[in-house]
Formats: sequence, structure tokens, C-alpha cells
Amino acid sequence: MPYHVVLNRPTDLAGFTKEAQLGLSPRHSMAELAKQLDARVHDGAGLTPTLWDKLLGTLSRTSPLWWTIARSLRKNVVSGDVIFCTGEDVAAPVAALCGNLPRVSLAVMAHSVDSRKKRVAFQVFRMKTRVDLFFTVAEPQAAFLREFLKLSSRRVKFVWDQTDTRFFTPGAASPKTRPCIVSVGLERRDYTTLAKATSDLDIDVCISGFSSDTRSASRAFPEQLPANMTRRFYSWPDLLQLYRNADAVVVTLFPNSYAAGVQGLMEGMACGRPIVATRTKGLEKYLNAPGQILTVEPGSASDMRRAIVRILEDREERGRLAEHAVMLAAERHQLDRYVHEIAASLRELAAGLDDPN
Repeated sequence: MPYHVVLNRPTDLAGFTKEAQLGLSPRHSMAELAKQLDARVHDGAGLTPTLWDKLLGTLSRTSPLWWTIARSLRKNVVSGDVIFCTGEDVAAPVAALCGNLPRVSLAVMAHSVDSRKKRVAFQVFRMKTRVDLFFTVAEPQAAFLREFLKLSSRRVKFVWDQTDTRFFTPGAASPKTRPCIVSVGLERRDYTTLAKATSDLDIDVCISGFSSDTRSASRAFPEQLPANMTRRFYSWPDLLQLYRNADAVVVTLFPNSYAAGVQGLMEGMACGRPIVATRTKGLEKYLNAPGQILTVEPGSASDMRRAIVRILEDREERGRLAEHAVMLAAERHQLDRYVHEIAASLRELAAGLDDPN
């Protein structure tokens, strides 16, 4: 088996696939990639970190499990194999233990690599020489990799991020007594600005953003939620219906240079909902769709309020934005396109290993 897909934690891909077949969840892109490539998945399931793994984890400030995964992977990789790591986190130990193996290629999906900590890690683990191909879903991250590691465009590839447009689809809204605004996620979210923008509007603001990490929640939310704002966990079917109930989906963010907020953006678009999004460096490429997505300045409650009210008060505009959203999702963000693009690049790496020239 020449292909290996490496995840940073145990993940029940078979369970995802079964649930997706029953229509109870979206498909998992890595389950689809592994299937397309007949790849072996390495996620640490059933593995226990050794004392050495724990020591390496402590010294490098990484998870001991990632070293366990990398050590197990090294035993299974042979000449001619291609490894794909789904994040730069687990990729660092994999690069350290497998990146110098003869005639083995390593590809990495880089999410957020321009922090000081990641810069140091990339140098320590010699990622420039040990990684053959970087993918990223954020153009600023691609630009950073090319500049910081002095890489050619051939070794850094931007790919549009994906969602399952078979699961997230337009559909009928549930009965409701007033308009509904939906926002999803916690990472780099700025729900304080959304609260200021909507607290005195006669609408429901429903947030799917739940985490046991109280620090992330405290950064994302105001000290007290307005009376018209609620947040809770939604199962996949309930989340789908929440999107369908939305008069608009709002992606409210703090400034950042990676693709924070992209999942809510894509899922809302796939469900055919008008989008209001904070302009960030990380999402610039995604939001560069004049007349199709309403964008607002970071931290501007007045901008956000105007955009939301515009959608709520103009039915024709709401319908036009919804139509463009679902078309844009189908054009750019289909899971199958994403999987095919990554698989094609990994096959190219494998072909290069087979080519004696």
C-alpha cells in the first residue's frame, strides 16, 4: 500500500462513512481520500505512547501520541510510499522520523504555520528539506511558506477548502415566529461584536459553538449573552436544519491570517443562505466575491448591523445572495473536488518516486 494518511488523533472514519450513508452526518474528507487511494490510515488508535514518546513530546511541546504515530508509521513505510499528514502538528514528528527515508515522499496540509512557535518548529524539524509538498486552504499561509522556507510554487499548493455539499443542501425552514440569524464555531470568533450588532433587533441569534475549553469560550463570547442570543451544541441533523432556518449566516471573526471561520462559511453557502462575514486576511480569497457575500470590517458592530438589516429587510436581495451562495459552494467547495485534487497531487509524488530520472 503506497499511500499513508496520518491524522493527529483517533478518528472513527468508518463510523463517519456509515453515518453519512444513512444521511445522519456529512462525509469525512479523509475517509474519502483513503478510499480513493486505497491508503492506510494512521491515527494512533490502539497505540500507547512510550516513555520515550512522552519525553520527546515534553521536549518539543508536542503530543506524545504524535511521536507514537510517527514511530509506528516508520515501521510500515517502504521505498516508493507517499505520506500525507492532515496537519502541521502531527507532521513535525513524522518529518523527524520519516522525512529522511530513501524514496519516501511527505506531503502536509498546513493550516496555521506563521506563528513564532511554528516558525521555530519548522526550522527544528527541518521541514524545508523533509516535506516535499505543502497544501494549504489559506492563501496567506501559502505565501508565508514560499517566503519563509524559500520554496517554489511547485512545492506549495493552495486548495479551496471543502464541505459535503451532498449533506449540506438547501431545504425548507422549520416554522418560526421571527427572523433567525445563525453563526457557527468558536475558533477566532468574535460573538461580542455580533451581540452588539443584534441585541436590540427583534430576531433570534442562534450559535452553534460549544467547547469544554472555557478559555476559548470566554474569548469568543460577551460576559452575558443578550436575551435574543443562544448557544448550544447541535447534532449534525440539527445543525443542517439550523442552517436551513437561517435568514442569514454570520461569520464573525477576530483578525487572523488563516482560514478560521471557513467551515461555517462553506456550510452556510451550501445550504443556500445569505452570508455576512468579517473581512480577514485569512479569508480574503474566499470573500473576494463582489455582490455575492456581504463583508464587514473586524470589530465593527455598526457595519455588521447594517449588513444583517439589509438582508432581513430586502427579500429580493436575500434571495439573490442565497442563490449565489449555493452556486459558489458547488463551484468551489465540493468535498469530491477537494479529495480528487489532493489525490492527484499525491499520485504525482508517487510517480516521481518511480521515475528513475
